[in-house]
Amino acid sequence: MTTSDARRAVLIAGPTASGKSARALARAEQTGGLIVNTDALQVYDGLALITARPGPEDLARAPHRLYGVVDPATRFSTGDWARAVGRLISDEPDRELIFVGGTGLYFDVLINGFADVPDVPSGVVAEAEAMVAGLDRVARGRLIADKDPLIAARLKAPDPQRVVRALAVLLATGQSLAQFQDEGQEGLLTGWQIEREVLDLDRAVLRQRIDTRFRAMVAAGALDEVRAFRARGLDPSLPVMKAIGLSDLGDYLDGALTLEAAIERAVIASRQYAKRQRTWFRGRMGDWPRVDPLAD
Repeated sequence: MTTSDARRAVLIAGPTASGKSARALARAEQTGGLIVNTDALQVYDGLALITARPGPEDLARAPHRLYGVVDPATRFSTGDWARAVGRLISDEPDRELIFVGGTGLYFDVLINGFADVPDVPSGVVAEAEAMVAGLDRVARGRLIADKDPLIAARLKAPDPQRVVRALAVLLATGQSLAQFQDEGQEGLLTGWQIEREVLDLDRAVLRQRIDTRFRAMVAAGALDEVRAFRARGLDPSLPVMKAIGLSDLGDYLDGALTLEAAIERAVIASRQYAKRQRTWFRGRMGDWPRVDPLAD
């Protein structure tokens, strides 16, 4: 296949509230492309507002895939997402695919491939969490170095999440996470013509957009959404329960916070998340073109 014959994909990454969805929609209307969710929380059903999924009007303007399609009681892994995208690629051979979202690891899968680690039972994860609970940074480093020196050599920092992940994989499979990483796979878009960009707004502008958007979510009915979602009685350890604003608005509904305090706490969490996203993009996607969508 020559370069001119290769399939086309557009990759639009950026921190929360940076205008990614609007940019993807404009591209889809221009080219007839298909928008593909590249966000780990927007894939779940039940929290359309506080995860900022595209609304009915946007869905009517262009085809969207992998939004709100997973039961929130499910632990939908990066591997699950990669397999869903693989099926989508086969099912949609003629369209330009527009991947849009803020989950850096998903973009990494598209370009560099993914170590397909077997699913780890929740009981094993709990066992690993118990091993790490209460340990400081130094103690976590010693623990993982003793249990799995291969992966320990790759960890820039033994933070709890990464140490628990490595220990859980080791306990469940008897193999180091490093061994799965070394097996690797081709990126899902290997051989494609790819346009890529990271949306990069002025920090003060982004902070204000985060505040404005969350308040708009509340005005649009986020409290009712959270009330209905909490009534499902889901396991608090599920990935979907990490949705920013869910616990804060829940505390307001329980009478533990004023509404303004709940909003402010959620806005602060969103800003902190945006900072982590930008750190990932600088470290792992530093060669991607930066675009200020407000300057276009």
